[in-house]
Amino acid sequence: MATDEPSDETVVRTAAEAAEGVIFSRYKQSDVTDFDVTVVFEDGVLEVDVYLNAPEDDDDPEQVADDAALAARRAVDDLFE
Repeated sequence: MATDEPSDETVVRTAAEAAEGVIFSRYKQSDVTDFDVTVVFEDGVLEVDVYLNAPEDDDDPEQVADDAALAARRAVDDLFE
């Protein structure tokens, strides 16, 4: 691994923070019943899984979870550019 590439820990943290950012930009923290962001980065492969239990008032929780996972992937892509 080149020294200018981000560490695995940095990749995981960046992805998780991006996903959480999307969730809490759409919902107040008190409205989220439960959420889980699982990020695995092994051998250059990123896996992101987002579970969200929140009200379906203005946003569809499944769509927000999908958007959060996409944001996590984009944030990691930005790290490697």
